[in-house]
Amino acid sequence: MVGRFGWQGFGFGFGPRGWGFRGGRGRRQWFGAGDMKYVILKLLKDKPRHGYEVMKELEERLHGCYSPSPGTVYPTLQWLEDEGLVRATEVDGKKVYEITDAGTKFLEDHRDVVEDIFDRVKDAVEEVLGGGMGDLNRAMGGLMRSAYRTGWRSRDDTVRQKISDILKKAAQEIDALVQSHERS
Repeated sequence: MVGRFGWQGFGFGFGPRGWGFRGGRGRRQWFGAGDMKYVILKLLKDKPRHGYEVMKELEERLHGCYSPSPGTVYPTLQWLEDEGLVRATEVDGKKVYEITDAGTKFLEDHRDVVEDIFDRVKDAVEEVLGGGMGDLNRAMGGLMRSAYRTGWRSRDDTVRQKISDILKKAAQEIDALVQSHERS
């Protein structure tokens, strides 16, 4: 088990943001259409938050593997407010959202849907990060941070070219490893 994720617990224990989360031909879709309203309600049930806090809390609870966009979170918060499931109050110039009694009831009435959402995400994470994949994802994250950090800090294109050459060579060695393993 990668971590605790479900109705009672909401979090994982795995590596860096975004690495290893591509599936098939495109990006892995963490949440289906309409799922975000349940996820946000669950976060707001824990405590009131403003939109940015919702985004950061979700990203943190998924250990950086999913970062919702403002274009997903804010329209969902507006919809939840329009439906009377959350209320917004202005605090220090920011809208802070809190779940209403109707929102709590809605969440309870759809508990099976919420559990299904969290189970699907947990299964996707375990599929991607099972076994040694967690170590691989952490290593990839460290490599990418180092490569980008050094590339951005360097004002010398020669250094950037050397980084590119190192990465190309590493990719070739990894491909060769897979090919030699398949021959065995």
